[in-house]
Amino acid sequence: MSNQNSAPSILSSDLAITGSIVSEGEIQLDGSVEGDIRAGSITIGEKSVIKGEVVADTIIVRGKVIGKIRGRQIQLAATARVEGDITHSSLSMEIGAFFEGQCRHASDPTTATRKPAAKTNVPPPRPTAQQVRPPVMGAKK
Repeated sequence: MSNQNSAPSILSSDLAITGSIVSEGEIQLDGSVEGDIRAGSITIGEKSVIKGEVVADTIIVRGKVIGKIRGRQIQLAATARVEGDITHSSLSMEIGAFFEGQCRHASDPTTATRKPAAKTNVPPPRPTAQQVRPPVMGAKK
């Protein structure tokens, strides 16, 4: 997915982004982001604050994330503060890391979390002979 030969994209600490970020490569975030982030690899710096979903193959969290995290390899450093659910293949947490949410293991956490409901071509049920029909006025019994 990511190109190992390209340099990482670095978003400095004085940068604040409102909106989603998508990259196939590596991203290092030191600023704040209000929106979803999807990349091949993401490193969230100590002073960084992310409000949104973070999705990548490899995720290192040193700062604050408020939202879901989905990744194959997730590492929470001692300075990490995560408020949201984590879906992972591999998770490690250093002593001192703060995590509040649910943690789930998945073989491929970077894909969509829910599959769409299967469509069926089942016709609606037909009325049965046992159903009660209202009486018709003036009809003989």
